[in-house]
Amino acid sequence: MRLTLALAIALLPGALLAAPESYTIDPRHTFPRWAVSHHGFSIHRGQFNKTSGKLVMDWTAKTGRIDIELETASIGTGDPEFDKVLRAPPWFDTDKHPRMTFRSTSMRFEQDVPVAVTGELTLLGVTRPITLRVSNVKCGNHPVSKKGLCGAEVTGSIKRSEFGMKTSLPSIGDDVQLTIQFEAFRD
Repeated sequence: MRLTLALAIALLPGALLAAPESYTIDPRHTFPRWAVSHHGFSIHRGQFNKTSGKLVMDWTAKTGRIDIELETASIGTGDPEFDKVLRAPPWFDTDKHPRMTFRSTSMRFEQDVPVAVTGELTLLGVTRPITLRVSNVKCGNHPVSKKGLCGAEVTGSIKRSEFGMKTSLPSIGDDVQLTIQFEAFRD
């Protein structure tokens, strides 16, 4: 009986035996960035410097998940005094809201490549649905460590007012462009 079961399992197509692959976000190579109009004169940019998360990919089923969490107090604009302003209320209010998260609920593939991820973004205690474009997807072995690695870039936009961040509207833009380039090592 055991031999029959073992043979039956061995004869199953490889696709049926494939399991989702789990990856851990590399915080040294993952920096969520944002861009917003600054009084209409320029586009002000910044990033978050402390990020964690998971990527789960099932290439056979063409499904996946990206979960990213960042520390809001790690915001950086290149101007330490301005960073202090952004950490305080009424902006990111990092003492009260130390984390911003994106939790995906679905991933859309075209052919064999993910092209969009839909999920929920939580900012300032407000959770709203968002869809982000996925590009520059590459998985393989890291050239130095030889460990399995996936990288990609996810982009999209939000209206900050929808999360309760209404300070200086409309002079400071409501539309915020998000870009999260990430690398994640296979667990």
